[in-house]
Amino acid sequence: MRLVTDGTLGDRDARHIGRATDQSPCRLAILARVGAPTSVDRRLVEHVDRLAAEHPPIPLGSVDYTVRRPGLLRERYGHVLDYMARVELEVDRNVLELTTLLPDPPEVDRYFYADVWHPQETHHGLILDRLQVELGRPPATPNLDSISLKLRILGGLAHLPSFQDVVRMLYYLTGMATERSAVIAYNLLHDGVSELSETGIAETVVAPIKRQEPGHYAFYQLSARGLRGELAGWQHWLARRMRSVSFAPVGANNATQAADFGDVMTTLGMSDRIDDWAAKVARVETELLWARDRGLAVPAYVVRAFREALERAVARPARDFGPSSHVR
Repeated sequence: MRLVTDGTLGDRDARHIGRATDQSPCRLAILARVGAPTSVDRRLVEHVDRLAAEHPPIPLGSVDYTVRRPGLLRERYGHVLDYMARVELEVDRNVLELTTLLPDPPEVDRYFYADVWHPQETHHGLILDRLQVELGRPPATPNLDSISLKLRILGGLAHLPSFQDVVRMLYYLTGMATERSAVIAYNLLHDGVSELSETGIAETVVAPIKRQEPGHYAFYQLSARGLRGELAGWQHWLARRMRSVSFAPVGANNATQAADFGDVMTTLGMSDRIDDWAAKVARVETELLWARDRGLAVPAYVVRAFREALERAVARPARDFGPSSHVR
């Protein structure tokens, strides 16, 4: 079966396309706005420049929506596509949250999230959402502009530079966990879709998306490692405490979304390997925040969050997603 689009853009698509094609600042301009750039600053700017040059937003017209068995793809992975599309499209809100939480971020951070990360992730969301609509599912319903009171309070405190550094560390840690989770999930999705012989979807939807995620992870890791050495003891302690009580799986902002995440884990075959997944997601976080706790394989709050998501999925009334792929 051939599923095609007519090439027109809806309101959501048109809004994102306009933003995604804005001119990005050049490297020299960014470094000029950094008072005394360090070697880490230079590495970060070079990295973001490379991401911008080598990984522009995936062209929407490059996607092959040819599907051999749309009913099976919808039943097997429809809810996974919906979860991923929602999370990717919520970058609009994520950018608003960042401007609230980081009133005075480093120039390279703003360059990364506004000019590179946002356009790339937006196109990921638009492509995944278009795919699920083509499969006969309703479009995703992302939260694009609602910022919680908790984040507004943190943003107010972040006007104090020493506290903003703590918030920045939390931002980098969250980014690492998010992107590492995405890499794992997209790899498993690619394997599963390929096993269904849906070559067009595997190679023009999932593969291009999963190629862009590691560069985002690298940015957060470089940033976190650079900041770690600048934090005072009390800042490090506070970052540990705040991370312990705020960690959540990517896109799981309430109980329903946590259960949805648990369903995604089950479909992708992760439900019986939670400890392994948690260790991969939190490897650098464990090193940066908990290095002195030798023998700690993964922070307990990470494993607990994944397990609770799975428990919520199991506890709610069963939903018919079709057979689980349990991709290995």
